[in-house]
Amino acid sequence: MYILIGGAGMMGLDSAKTLLNMGHTIAVVDTDTLACQYAREKIGVMAFEGSAVNTNILLEAGIRKADAMIAALREDALNLAMVTLAKHYGVQQIIVRMRDRDFLEPYQLAGATHIISTTELAINRVINAIEYPQVEAMMHFEQGQIEVLKLSVPHGCYLAGRTIAELAKDPQFPVGTLIIGYQAHPHEDLTIPNGSTILETGSTMLAVTKPDLVKQLIDFMGLCS
Repeated sequence: MYILIGGAGMMGLDSAKTLLNMGHTIAVVDTDTLACQYAREKIGVMAFEGSAVNTNILLEAGIRKADAMIAALREDALNLAMVTLAKHYGVQQIIVRMRDRDFLEPYQLAGATHIISTTELAINRVINAIEYPQVEAMMHFEQGQIEVLKLSVPHGCYLAGRTIAELAKDPQFPVGTLIIGYQAHPHEDLTIPNGSTILETGSTMLAVTKPDLVKQLIDFMGLCS
């Protein structure tokens, strides 16, 4: 994919490096000369010096052929302008970093396909670390209506040695919770489990559940005293 990134700050450059390593073609746009030089020489992506809301610069950077665009500028107002221009030029995937939640609806109206609040992500990670220290990772989807949890199966855990089908039949298992991923050992690939999959001690699983069922799931696993 050809991906255009507006903003050569930390998020923009880190995204550029990661996406480049994944095999995508990346172009970065920023007014900072040194940041553009770093993007070219240290990361190895194309960098265009100028405003990411200047149509001439965007056309030079190839916005007409971009498959995706990431708006990671320093101000929401600038990001909103970039989203609007990306929509105008027919970019299919438009991802924007949101700082102020007041811009949520304007971003949606402008045509952003993915809106990411870095502040909310950071706050949620802090709160999750305090509330659920047993959970290795947790991600929120659909404005917090769905949680995806990464959980280890420690020695002595209630789940250890049981199949997913057995767990699903247990009356204490949170209704509506699904186990969608399983990794038997750290060096093995993550797989999609089925009812006969046995959860082994030391393995890792991914579970989807509702926010109000997170504690019930952890209690069910026997991770909480």
